Amino acid sequence: MPALVPPPRTATGLLPAGLRTRAEDSERLPVLTWAAGPGWRMISNAVLGGGIGERAWVVNAQVAHGYRREDPDRHLAQLADDFGLRGAGVGLMTAADVSRNGQACDGGVEAVATVGIAVRGWAAAADEGSVALAAPGTINIVAAVPVALTDAALVNAVATATEAKVQALIEAGYDCSGTPTDAVCVAARVPRRGEEVHPFAGPRSLWGARLARAVHRAVATATPAP
Repeated sequence: MPALVPPPRTATGLLPAGLRTRAEDSERLPVLTWAAGPGWRMISNAVLGGGIGERAWVVNAQVAHGYRREDPDRHLAQLADDFGLRGAGVGLMTAADVSRNGQACDGGVEAVATVGIAVRGWAAAADEGSVALAAPGTINIVAAVPVALTDAALVNAVATATEAKVQALIEAGYDCSGTPTDAVCVAARVPRRGEEVHPFAGPRSLWGARLARAVHRAVATATPAP
């Protein structure tokens, strides 16, 4: 049965990530969960709940090295159900230890990052790539912005978070842009009548700058020394 264990750091207000554990193949594996509830739109490249839409939760599950399941979306959905998370959500996977996460906030924006960097490189590589199922992503970022963003701004937010991730990795001494299977999820409020919907989330915009700083610090905190 899943067991609730104390988080490694004090949870923040907007993105209170809880750390839980599960038994799987004779291992105890941690899972980060965020029960966001209604009122959120999320953008993600996650295997479960990817794209843009209203989402009520996020799970970031550590899996065993050598993970071979070919239905990660179903696996993540089952984990969410086991933890009592209902409705549509976002599911991320990683071989990194999600209990060693980094959390940061800046001006109302919050970010949580898990970083494993054993398999890394530059995005523009010489090989042709593959259509095969990739191994679980090793750098996962979840961020929450307390305002509404347009679809274009959500896309912009993913680019901003990715740029901040790369900056943190280079500053930590890594000669890479990430791992081949990194994932990101950015949550913003569902627009309400009469409220401003922000059209920009680039690194020099108000909310994009805050997002960049929060993600940068979260990734830097979670990144091990080379």
